[in-house]
Amino acid sequence: MRLYSLLAAAKINLYLEIVGSRPDGFHELIMVMQSVSLCDRITVRSIGIDEIRVRCDHPLVPADDTNLAYKAAALVSQRFPGVMAKLGGVEITIEKQIPVGAGLAGGSANAAAVLVGLDLLWNLGLAQGELQALGAELGSDVPFCVAGGTAIATGRGEQLDSLPGIDSLHLVLAKYESEFVSTPWAYQTYRAEYGDTYTDAQGWQARQSQVRSGDMVRAVAKRDAIALSQHLYNDFEKVVLPAHPKTAALQATMADLGGLGTLMSGSGPSVFTLAESEAQAIDLATRLRSALPDPDLGVWTAQFIPSGVRLAS
Repeated sequence: MRLYSLLAAAKINLYLEIVGSRPDGFHELIMVMQSVSLCDRITVRSIGIDEIRVRCDHPLVPADDTNLAYKAAALVSQRFPGVMAKLGGVEITIEKQIPVGAGLAGGSANAAAVLVGLDLLWNLGLAQGELQALGAELGSDVPFCVAGGTAIATGRGEQLDSLPGIDSLHLVLAKYESEFVSTPWAYQTYRAEYGDTYTDAQGWQARQSQVRSGDMVRAVAKRDAIALSQHLYNDFEKVVLPAHPKTAALQATMADLGGLGTLMSGSGPSVFTLAESEAQAIDLATRLRSALPDPDLGVWTAQFIPSGVRLAS
């Protein structure tokens, strides 16, 4: 086959705690991450020249070597020298559904799909762990996006332990298209305001143990949607919501609609509300659009899913 089309799932953070500064300059994190059915479609196609090309239907997504999908292809070609010369270059087509700059790991999901797609296209025979190791060189969320599902993520987000997950849960996602949050700014601001709460490596280990045996992970393990919704948590809300009043107002409006629980995902500015059923999610989305009839507001419904990258049907 000379092309593969893959679906790259968005992710949300059910839990995000910042516990310290690492020697490598990153932050030490404890997260529970979840794949959702809002997906980009990524097509990798062989071309007859020794080149990487990127095409995307979204004007804010670069189509050059700054795109993480391009970087993923370049990394694979570097690690397997000669494969491109032998089998031809690749054209990567990105059809966006995941909102850009939303804290939903859209770019990381695209890169993960390119890794999986090139493994298939170039017949590399890589195991999932090998793909995740490559992904960790590209970005902290890429390893999770390769496998997806539900996982505890520690380190800078690349150290993963799978959890059973609750695939029956639905959600409403919303983001103002004109609102963007710089992730480096969010981390820097959090460090400036809350750095005095950081612990050392020994404290990180202790906190990890507490979270692993704590309410959120226990709720996930028991597939208890109500308990899970009661323990949603994101440290970034402390700095992002005060600086972004539109997102803060969106979060408050969504929380008042009567879903199971509401949280900002990642460094934002997307916000999600959990729902027990597809019908409830659709109803919440309809009422959100009525409450905030702003053409700048994007609203989506989705469902928890057990995978990250998968072949498109």
